[in-house]
Amino acid sequence: MLKKLLLAGFCVAVLASAGTGLWVWQGLQSLERPVVLEEPMLFNVPQGATYTAVAEKMEARGLVGQSLWLQLYGRLFPAQARIKAGDYEFLDGMSPKTMVDLMVSGEIKHWYVQFIEGWTFRDMRAALARAERLGQVTGKWSGEQIMAAVGAEGQHPEGRFFPDTYAFTSNDTDLDVLKRAFGKMEAVLAEEWQEREEGLPYDTPYEALIMASIVERETGAPGERDQVAGVFVRRLEKGMRLQTDPTVIYGMGESYDGGISRKDLLTHTPYNTYRIDGLPPTPIALPGRDSIHAALHPDNGNALYFVARGDGSHKFSSTLDEHQKAVREFQLNRRNDYRSSPAPEEASPSNGEGAE
Repeated sequence: MLKKLLLAGFCVAVLASAGTGLWVWQGLQSLERPVVLEEPMLFNVPQGATYTAVAEKMEARGLVGQSLWLQLYGRLFPAQARIKAGDYEFLDGMSPKTMVDLMVSGEIKHWYVQFIEGWTFRDMRAALARAERLGQVTGKWSGEQIMAAVGAEGQHPEGRFFPDTYAFTSNDTDLDVLKRAFGKMEAVLAEEWQEREEGLPYDTPYEALIMASIVERETGAPGERDQVAGVFVRRLEKGMRLQTDPTVIYGMGESYDGGISRKDLLTHTPYNTYRIDGLPPTPIALPGRDSIHAALHPDNGNALYFVARGDGSHKFSSTLDEHQKAVREFQLNRRNDYRSSPAPEEASPSNGEGAE
């Protein structure tokens, strides 16, 4: 009789153990099931959060049926449960295990802000202010304060930040992005200056940057940048004024309403290259690498003038008579579909009618 009772007890224990094992196996298998999400979910892991706290948060957000199974998974596989702080994007169809793997990898969500070639410092700051999830610390700062913060105290901010697309996390601030953009412009300008052609009329890299910004604003056509730079370099060498509209526009500031009058051309500002000799005191926009390269490797032709054709390209002339003829052809009798810059897919922002 005792033997029968012992055998029966053993059988019950085995069955109970098997049932418990099946229950645990099924629970862990549930971590492989896809989660249905109507839209991507942003999930934040705070700095210092424990794995258990994250598992409970996932349960609260409906990402797992019971956090018990995530916690058990973490105990069984501790190396696969070392999650990192940050914001993570969970997508429809991901399983809880895949979500944990993502948090272990540290592949946190990034957002992006873009600075466009030809933009001004003001345009760039407006883009930073609009950037989602980017911490705002410089919103009320002056340009002088920003330059001091990036390590260039006393310098003018215009043109000093490289136009590019910058990735950031929710832990970053606008100042972090500004420091990166400033550092990249410094690096690019230094690289290009080292490879410059000999005999250019620039004493410093900053003067080349000023020229590059003018080239950037004068044309968005890639094939014309070195030609435009060549015109301006030759004018500097001959003591001719640059006479370029984008500098006039920049000097007008907020009073610019989309057009330039004869009065505007005659009004003296530090940037009106119809009235001043040489380069303006600072850049007038953010130049890209191609414009910097063009300023330091200008075309070696003989053109001294250019005028917009109305299709985004320019007519270059070596004499005033040729130029005046081109002005009559392309400016005084403008085509119906006239535009001063190439089509959007062909160019970066530009403005201006060229040297006259």
